[in-house]
Amino acid sequence: LRVAVPADRASIAALLAQTGLPVDDLDDPAIAFVVGEAQGLIAGVVGVQDCGDAGLLRSLAVRADLRGGGHGTVLLRAAETLARARGRSPLVLLTQTAEAFFARHGYRVIPRGEAPASVRASAEFRALCPASATCMAKDV
Repeated sequence: LRVAVPADRASIAALLAQTGLPVDDLDDPAIAFVVGEAQGLIAGVVGVQDCGDAGLLRSLAVRADLRGGGHGTVLLRAAETLARARGRSPLVLLTQTAEAFFARHGYRVIPRGEAPASVRASAEFRALCPASATCMAKDV
């Protein structure tokens, strides 16, 4: 695992696009990405967006050929560590497909309106992620 660098942007965007996750605001300086590598390629990615005192978990994705091997869990733990180091708690996320995964890791479903105002003001909440997405949070 390592912190993403600008040269990773195209690979991150391609992986997110392949998994149907938003890519429109990847250049936002408030988002810090961590990548995992396998065979010299980006195998997975996760981001933490600073939103005041809270964090917004973003863009957790693992290459399709590597799913099921625990890579998502490793990336999630890295994001939680990053959020703690940056003083961001709770960590909030929106998901359309991975509610059970996040629940297994201690995230709880919350009404979108209960997310911190700073998180609700993010582009992810306002426009990039559908209103039907499940909102979840965890104190980290």
